[in-house]
Amino acid sequence: MDTPRAIGTFGVWDYVVFAAMLLISAVIGIYYAFAGGGQQTSKDFLMGGRRMTAVPVALSLTASFMSAVTVLGTPSEVYRFGAIFSIFAITYFLVVVISAEVFLPVFYRLGITSTYEYLELRFNKYVRLCGTILFIVQTLSALGILYTGIVIYAPALALNQVTGFDLWGAVVATGVVCTFYCTLCNFFFNPNPLQRHTFWTIIIGGTFTWTSIYGVNQSQVQRYISCKSRFQAKMSLYVNLVGLWAILTCSVFCGLALYSRYHNCDPWTAKKVSAPDQLMPYLVLDILQDYPGLPGLFVACAYSGTLSTVSSSINALAAVAVEDLVKPHFRSLSERSLSWISQGMSVLFGALCIGMAALASLMGALLQAALSIFGMVGGPLLGLFALGILVPFANSTGAIAGLLAGFAVSLWVGIGAQLYPPLPERTMPLILETHGCNSTYNGTNWMTTTEMPFSTSAFQVYNVERTPLMDNWYSLSYLYFSTLGTLVTIFMGMLISLPTGGRQQNLDHRFVLTKEDFLSNFDIFKKKRHVLSYKPHPIEDGGTDNPAFNHIELNFANQSGKMNGTRL
Repeated sequence: MDTPRAIGTFGVWDYVVFAAMLLISAVIGIYYAFAGGGQQTSKDFLMGGRRMTAVPVALSLTASFMSAVTVLGTPSEVYRFGAIFSIFAITYFLVVVISAEVFLPVFYRLGITSTYEYLELRFNKYVRLCGTILFIVQTLSALGILYTGIVIYAPALALNQVTGFDLWGAVVATGVVCTFYCTLCNFFFNPNPLQRHTFWTIIIGGTFTWTSIYGVNQSQVQRYISCKSRFQAKMSLYVNLVGLWAILTCSVFCGLALYSRYHNCDPWTAKKVSAPDQLMPYLVLDILQDYPGLPGLFVACAYSGTLSTVSSSINALAAVAVEDLVKPHFRSLSERSLSWISQGMSVLFGALCIGMAALASLMGALLQAALSIFGMVGGPLLGLFALGILVPFANSTGAIAGLLAGFAVSLWVGIGAQLYPPLPERTMPLILETHGCNSTYNGTNWMTTTEMPFSTSAFQVYNVERTPLMDNWYSLSYLYFSTLGTLVTIFMGMLISLPTGGRQQNLDHRFVLTKEDFLSNFDIFKKKRHVLSYKPHPIEDGGTDNPAFNHIELNFANQSGKMNGTRL
């Protein structure tokens, strides 16, 4: 029997392909920064001048979803816990529909740059400030798990273990450039919210989690409201759905391929990789090491996803900082100055994201860490926006109280789950063995059968007696973190608003979802009616340049922005 070869490292052509990707990405950024005179205003820099069409925006939405967390985390998830993850296909459909039909109409109608502008229009500047701070916390600050840091850390992790590339060199390089085999098992339809993944946790919890990303998160909303019409904005979301399904399908099949090849010789248990999220690049180098350039192409793809995701997060942070923190206090700044400030903010947040990647390295499994951060912080934010758009009697007092309550509860359960992870019977990991490993591979006879440990978090507390609080409250499925935060925020917001004058406020209908927003979807099916109007005397439309000779007496625009006209 031939001795299996050790998994190789990058060859010359792999480094060439990988370096070419980084160079091309940098060149594209430089080209668009200077072509056509550059971006003259902050709206050009942040929103593309609101001249975009559906397809490029849809591709941008899909590309930002295709981060290294997806490329590395989802196959590892399927390898460890099974193809039940494929049910997210239904979740993505629900998320896109809710985002397009509930949140998009209001945001697009108001023509806002930062989603948190809405909070001031609907409530007051203090609610807006709270929302802005939470968004910045969610995207890159010190909660302990940081999505942007995770996204930067993920491909660096892949490069480090399976190619020998220096880990923190990869982190810094990325930051600079960015500046169905167990699907139907017995817990499938189990309604128990403590089970990590069931049909219901994925459908209900997953919908809340991903709606907080697609519905109200600045990184995504900023993309689709850059479209030139509301119809184009909605179409960008629906076209993006096809991309989400394609990515999910590929990721699940990659996980199935991992299990098919390594189920009886688990690389993690056999200490061939140091983290489960390194399994996918390990597989690539295992089966493609004889094809020069292909392993480099895979890692380049993982980094490309990271470039899109992190750049969108940095851009969104810059947009929120300028619109919510700079503009309100420095109203005399010109658009040119704001554009330079936006670019400066991007550099600052890019540097901070590199530092945050260090904390991401302590959080264990990438996919769950990423979704947990969106659950703990994104859930209360989703509840805050839903309160404003769906509850007409909600006021600023109820909004702040609800947001604080929702954030406190979701943070409590989220941190508790990091410290005291649920037991294996709640997570149902697959059995992974090492008896199939060749005993001559590294001089050790691997003849063990083991369950892959669920948590690899550096914050986990060991050797502690389990309490009912740990086995119940802290064992809540991580997908329900967002659901819990959203519902607590809405409930407390409504409860506080009623006795504090919520029903007495005079609310502008533009700030809430109306039935006209839904019925307008059918306007394209209506036929225009041509009504004949007979006038006793013909009226010429002369003198339109001079109101003194015009047959329409013009008034100034009212508060709603509409021009009043009175026939003479």
